[in-house]
Amino acid sequence: MALGRAFSVAVRGLDGLIVEIEADISAGLPGVHLVGLPDAALHESRDRVRAAITNSGQRWPAARLTLALSPATLPKVGSVYDLALAAAVLCAGRGAPWPALASTVLLGELALDGRVRPVHGVLPAVLAARNEGWARAVVPMDNLAEAGLVDGIEVCGVATLAQLHDWLEGATRLQERIAGAAPEPVPAEDLSEVIGQAQARFAVEVAAAGSHHLMLTGPPGVGKTMLAQRLPGLLPPLTETEALEVTAIHSIAGLLSGRAPLITRPPFIAPHHSSSVAALVGGGSGTARPGAVSRAHRGVLFLDECAEIGVSALEALRTPLEDGEIRLARRDGVACYPARFQLVMAANPCPCAPADPRDCTCKPMERRRYLGRLSGPLLDRVDLRVQMHPVRAGAFSAVDGESSAAVRARVAGARAAAAQRWEPHGFHTNAEVSGALLRRRFRLSTAAMAPLRTALDRGLLSIRGANRTLRVAWTLSDLAGRECPGLDEVSVALSFRSPGAAR
Repeated sequence: MALGRAFSVAVRGLDGLIVEIEADISAGLPGVHLVGLPDAALHESRDRVRAAITNSGQRWPAARLTLALSPATLPKVGSVYDLALAAAVLCAGRGAPWPALASTVLLGELALDGRVRPVHGVLPAVLAARNEGWARAVVPMDNLAEAGLVDGIEVCGVATLAQLHDWLEGATRLQERIAGAAPEPVPAEDLSEVIGQAQARFAVEVAAAGSHHLMLTGPPGVGKTMLAQRLPGLLPPLTETEALEVTAIHSIAGLLSGRAPLITRPPFIAPHHSSSVAALVGGGSGTARPGAVSRAHRGVLFLDECAEIGVSALEALRTPLEDGEIRLARRDGVACYPARFQLVMAANPCPCAPADPRDCTCKPMERRRYLGRLSGPLLDRVDLRVQMHPVRAGAFSAVDGESSAAVRARVAGARAAAAQRWEPHGFHTNAEVSGALLRRRFRLSTAAMAPLRTALDRGLLSIRGANRTLRVAWTLSDLAGRECPGLDEVSVALSFRSPGAAR
């Protein structure tokens, strides 16, 4: 009997777990038995690994071969284990272990001719290996730039199975990590390109400064999409921790660029209005994959034509909006993905959506039913609501509005003030602050709270809405350079939330 052993990583959500792969060659009729809860793709790896080994000039054992992946109770998904399976088989056929395999995790899919193909989820897998104390990770060459983002672990790239075999034998060296990857391009869209719409522009600035959710309503062509696309350009670059977190999500989704794998700018995700629940929040058979809410983590999720989106898909947004994460239970377990994003919704006022509201042909009931698909609980989680109107001819003769750079500077100052204020309490932006903290330790003056109490007494505002109004008021105060919100800030925050609440 001969036994070989290699190691790989199983990724579930953003977490990784080391998988031990054993190959046992014993007496019996030739055949391959794969155990350890493999999925269909992993079952097919038997044929890929056998062809890759024989086409790389190595011998496939002519005996009973058992391949076991442990822990046995963990479902194994995908083709990421191919390289480790082949190494375990070669080790068993050799009759003696390679010392390097004891401290190395192997990731990669094998082609039939022995080439090592790239796989998804390399970044979280290498992060997990580093956190578990592993010395080295060997990944496909096309994933080397992505894996090289992780410090504290040796990262090597391999192109073929034959090259891996020669490295294990000490006859060659593998490609080391790639340094100096190309930076991510800065968004070209500028806020100065938006004509008119002073109130909506200011709402976008407030949203950027406090990380608030925003809804833009108006006829086609008034600039709703343009404003939403320019919001990420007003946000500060991601910190190192945030960049790795966002990049790991996009790695699992298979959306990384090989040239510039590290995502340093807030992402902008705009799913089509026909997207399903699974496309928005994540899903799929077996282990759930990240959806749009997770891909927009630390960035902007833009829902254009939100009134056309299915009710069930819209209602699925309520939990990630409140919790900042999404937990997806599937057959193979529960996957948890972060989902702390800024929601921007855009909608036409009615189904026919004429350029001039006076040309509307919709019946009153149709107009009411159209925006009525947006439930009260969902709208209650939106901090800023702006009604946009057609731009008049005079706007073309006016000078251009402020550039994104000028607004970005004010946003950075407001965010810095908020971060300094909330840091002792574990928050970074105004939108994250708990209502209890706002009402107790940071309670506003009686005069400033008067409009809020009136709106609550009239039933125009819920407690959740009151908390969100206070957060917007703090953001307005930070933009104005004040120490604490006053009556004006609270009134403006209320007017952004509901036109009738500030009266």
